[in-house]
Amino acid sequence: CFFILGLRVTVLLTSSLMVLGAGLRCVPVSDLEIRKKLIHGGQLLNGLAGPTVMNAAPFLSTTWFSPDERATATAIASLLNYLGAAGAFLVGPLVVPSPNGTSHLPLLSQSNTEHIKDRIEAVLYAEFGMVSLIFSAALAYFPSRPPFPPSVAAASQRLSYRRSFCRLLSNFRFLMIALAYAIPLGVFSGWSGVLDLILTPVHVSQVDAGWIGFWSIVGGCVVGIAMARFADFIRGMLKFILLLLLSGATLASTWFTLTCLTSVTHLPLTTATLYTSCILLGIFLNSSVPIFFELFVETVYPVPEGITCGVVTFLSNVFMGVLLFFLTFYHTEFSWFNWCLPGSCLLSLLLILCFRESYDRLYLDVVVSV
Repeated sequence: CFFILGLRVTVLLTSSLMVLGAGLRCVPVSDLEIRKKLIHGGQLLNGLAGPTVMNAAPFLSTTWFSPDERATATAIASLLNYLGAAGAFLVGPLVVPSPNGTSHLPLLSQSNTEHIKDRIEAVLYAEFGMVSLIFSAALAYFPSRPPFPPSVAAASQRLSYRRSFCRLLSNFRFLMIALAYAIPLGVFSGWSGVLDLILTPVHVSQVDAGWIGFWSIVGGCVVGIAMARFADFIRGMLKFILLLLLSGATLASTWFTLTCLTSVTHLPLTTATLYTSCILLGIFLNSSVPIFFELFVETVYPVPEGITCGVVTFLSNVFMGVLLFFLTFYHTEFSWFNWCLPGSCLLSLLLILCFRESYDRLYLDVVVSV
């Protein structure tokens, strides 16, 4: 979409899908079957907009920012998406009371079916208002590109769709780092989505699980932007940064998994240890996203940024979907799910160790511009 329609048209199209999807979920229909179809339709439209939002950051940074600002711009644009997910961890438990008695909020005494329904509808109306405001802002002012290209790469010609996919599928180095990104991030996305279920057997409430998810994402955003700024100052260090982050993720996920096996490892199982291990895991993995994006683009340049990031995002969603599919059959015991985390992080670490990095886009900006 970015490559064909341009940034402005793509953003307007994406935000309009979000507005329409959020609006369908708010239609006050008394028939439950019709309401269910409207909600599913709204979720489908919102899902169609998701890949564009996730993949916009590298294209945006290349189009608008100079080479010594690109990694930082990619980090800010990509990680701000995660702040919405962080807010969801809080909005759910704090606004909508839990029906299963795991919430410690004063609101729980009123948590009958009608009250929960009203609270859910309030959240849906608030989401509709926010996406409508964003669409209005983009419609009022959102140019496709700056008056002058900020770099040689921003003004250069890119490959066509057909040649781009052929280049990606035939590039073994790209496939290596694509798997190194997709496997741990896909597993982590599926795992964090059911974090409250995973922590329930160790007597952690829904609210505490929400706070764990919130701080892990916020920490990942802060560390990710800091790492990206470091990558802008000292160029050619993307692989080294990823090795550090994935090593930390492997250690944190192993710590969490062993802590949950109290009958075997006898490690102290406290709220502090669960908070620390989960938050560290989220920080290490979430902060790796913009670094991965920049390394993808550098490796396969001049393939358009949107195509490159679209492929790896699709792969990540595939691994998340496969994991959640198995969860539907093995949902009574979660130790296998927890072990998927350190296994995926370790595999990603090994793939990055074997990866030979190159910086084709940076070379063009530095050498040709000189």
